[in-house]
Amino acid sequence: MKNAFRRVLKALIIILCVIAAAFAALLVFLSATEYKPQDTENIVSEGIADASLHLKKDEKLKIVSWNIGYGALGDNADFFMDGGHHVYTASRARVAENMEGITSFLDEAQADFVFLQEVDLGSSRSYGTDEKQLIADSLSETGQIFENAFAYNFNVAFLPYPLPPIGRVRSGIVTFTSFPSADSSRIQLPISFSWPVRMANLKRCLLVTRIPIEGSDKELVLINLHLEAYDSGEGKEKQTAILVDLLDSELSKGNYVIAGGDFNQIFSDIANPFPVYEGMWQAGVIDTGLLPDQLIPLMDAAFPSCRSLDKAYEGADHGSFQYYIIDGFLVSDNIEVSQFHTEDLNFVSSDHNPVVLEFTLR
Repeated sequence: MKNAFRRVLKALIIILCVIAAAFAALLVFLSATEYKPQDTENIVSEGIADASLHLKKDEKLKIVSWNIGYGALGDNADFFMDGGHHVYTASRARVAENMEGITSFLDEAQADFVFLQEVDLGSSRSYGTDEKQLIADSLSETGQIFENAFAYNFNVAFLPYPLPPIGRVRSGIVTFTSFPSADSSRIQLPISFSWPVRMANLKRCLLVTRIPIEGSDKELVLINLHLEAYDSGEGKEKQTAILVDLLDSELSKGNYVIAGGDFNQIFSDIANPFPVYEGMWQAGVIDTGLLPDQLIPLMDAAFPSCRSLDKAYEGADHGSFQYYIIDGFLVSDNIEVSQFHTEDLNFVSSDHNPVVLEFTLR
């Protein structure tokens, strides 16, 4: 009996040692491969915008912003982080179908500028699809010529959580512009998570692109963003404070400024028409009263810009979903807004709807 007990105890000790060694090896691997961006990094744009185009005041312009859900969060998807069941939310064929829907809308929009969030370059969850290149190739077929700047928000060699694990993630935000830019830069935002969770989590940022204006020493400053989602709230506040400081700095220079994307927060001056369901993820709130007076906050309450991912949208009772208004823009008051709206695409290709802004520089 004693010998049998010793054998069982020895086997348990060996198993625990193997688990501990594997965990230690994982920590070493994640530490060695951790993405560690600088506070500010220059971004080299790809593609070449039409050099004959010059941004002018009083010219009608359009910008589209869209969180494309890494091509895998269409109306068939539910996601474990939002109360659903799935880690991998789309097949390879469904990712291709979603990307076709995304590129079709962007092609038809004929926008001068495009802000995109959750764009995968080569992630396990989207089967290695280079979504930025797919979109760039598609836009080029419309006859418009774009350059693009990409900044990582998520760059992890292997994400071991949950089971099956998420795996490799290379994803970020990208800004397309049909006007030649002066430069683009990535500005690191405060990280909401400490070690060791930090090593396999998002490193969110602002992507700042500067466009010269003909006959002016001022610039159009475009700020693409995707702020914190899964934190207790302090991370959102710190990241928003960095954004506001940057906006304030650009406003003091007299520049024309548009910051847009997925805020994961609703502006306080927006009356949310959608019911709030207990137990569902809820967006933070940006107090617009604390923003610089020269900024115009834009969110559209006519349609939700995002849906919950606790269940698939297709074939479900659409009245049972938690809806959000979290995508929009902050625009300087030297820009005249002629139209702003959320485009209701019924969440077919992404769990977000695109937002569209038409404007002129005064």
